[in-house]
Parts: sequence; structure tokens; C-alpha cells
Amino acid sequence: MKQLVKKLRKYEIMIRKVANNHLQGDYQSIFKGAGLEFDDLRPYQYGDDIRTIEWKVSAKGHGTFVKTYKEDKEQSVYFLLDISGSQDIGDRGRKKIDVGKEVAGVLTLAAMHEGSQVGLLSFSDQKEKVILPGKGARQGIKIIKGIFNHENRSFKTDLNELFLFSLNLIKKRSIIIVISDFIDDGYERTFKALAEKHDLVAIQLTDPRESALPSLGIIPIYDKEEGKTTWVNTAFGKFSKRISQTFSADRLSLREICKKNQINYLSIDTSQDFVLPLIELFKYRNKTMKRG
Repeated sequence: MKQLVKKLRKYEIMIRKVANNHLQGDYQSIFKGAGLEFDDLRPYQYGDDIRTIEWKVSAKGHGTFVKTYKEDKEQSVYFLLDISGSQDIGDRGRKKIDVGKEVAGVLTLAAMHEGSQVGLLSFSDQKEKVILPGKGARQGIKIIKGIFNHENRSFKTDLNELFLFSLNLIKKRSIIIVISDFIDDGYERTFKALAEKHDLVAIQLTDPRESALPSLGIIPIYDKEEGKTTWVNTAFGKFSKRISQTFSADRLSLREICKKNQINYLSIDTSQDFVLPLIELFKYRNKTMKRG
């Protein structure tokens, strides 16, 4: 565990250093300013988040007003980590599940460094691990152990149930970071509801095999979620094309949902280093927070 924490800490320090260089000393945090409590009202300005509009006051006809917030020193960051069977794709040690766990671990340390309360919810098609928010080094170790030492009870996926459970569990406005491949359907309504109530970040994990299946003839494909093997003929061009188109369409759909609902979206591929994509997320969130 000590070696694991040392590795994650190295990534976390690297991210903070690179972020500081990229933002020329103007770096705040991926976590800053989103654990908020109501402060006052002011007139609407172009670029304001429409979710902050106070409709009752605005309806009186004296202009459009938005709610302003002050930072809540006890803000909470929750990691919603998908550990279902579809995450078990990629090279040894670099599968989606491995990358997802490392990202969650690194961001846990970053949140702890910022003084946030941090919680974890691991999910398959059922609640796997719940650690309520807390602060300090002991909480950090507890969450990292929860991320890396947990053994699944199920390998199926149910994102709708994950988001529904989160809506019921997390009452106070928090930063919620969902780490998943989002390979599921029927979760859109509860996903949007979560975005209305909280500051939501979606980190989608992908692997090159998903959109570019090699032509290997008739091969067995094991479905870990269903626990069964299916034989498919990858030599047919139409089969590979259909797989690629399905994944592309699903990813485009998720991006559109995120864009329409003010959800920060980030895609991380198992073949790439996740440090730079996280830096881009830092930069984007800092820019939009200043504008607001």
C-alpha cells in the first residue's frame, strides 16, 4: 500500500506542478468553488450558468437575476467509480478499470491536499463500496484501500441505479466525479438530475479495441458481465464497422448530454497518459469559474 500511495502521490504532485506552469500561477483547483452555499442575488450576465437563475425573483419583471454563492469550507468531493465487468478491457495493468482506479486515487490525494472532504461510491449493478466523506490522511488511505482492495460482488452494470442511489445519498451540493466507460443505457434521466443538484464531472474511460476490432477470423469473446462466451466472426468488415459506429455514436451522445447539462466531460483512453487530460480539465474549470 505504501508503494501504491507513493506512486499516486508522484502523479498528483506532477499534475499540480504542470497545472501551475500551464496556468502561469493562476491555478486554483479542480475542486475549488463548487462546494457552495447561497450568498446573494445579482443581475444575469452573459455566460452565467442558467442553473443559477432565480426564477421567482426574475418573474417579477425587473430583469433576470442569478444566485451567487460563497465557498463552503466543508465542501465534499464524491468519486462514483464504475467497477463493472465492461471495464476489464485493455492491456495488462492498463485496463480501463486500472486507469479508472488510478485516476480516482490521484484525484483523492489532490482533493485531500485542497482540504476537501472526500467520499467514495463504487458500483456495479449494485452498491459495492460506500465511504462517506471525511478529511485527513487516514480518510485518504481508507479511500485508496477502498478503491484498490475491494473485490466485486457483481460484474454487471446499472448506471441508472448508481445515479439514483447517489441522488438519495448525497443531499448537500457536492462535486461528484463519475469515472466510468458509460457502456449502459437508460441512465440519462437520473444523470441529468444529478447534474441539476450537484457540480458534476464525467470522466469516460475508453480503449482502442472498442472502436477498432482487429480482423482475427472467428474468435471467442468472453462477456464478463454475463459470464458467458460468444463466438463472433471478426473477418466480416460489416461487423467491425458496426462495432465502431456504435461506440462512436454512444460517445457522441454522452458528450451532447454533458454539453446540454453543464457537465464537465473528459475522455481518457487507456493508451494515453492521463496527466495532460486532467490538466485540461483543471484549466477549463478554472476558466469557467472565473467567468461565473
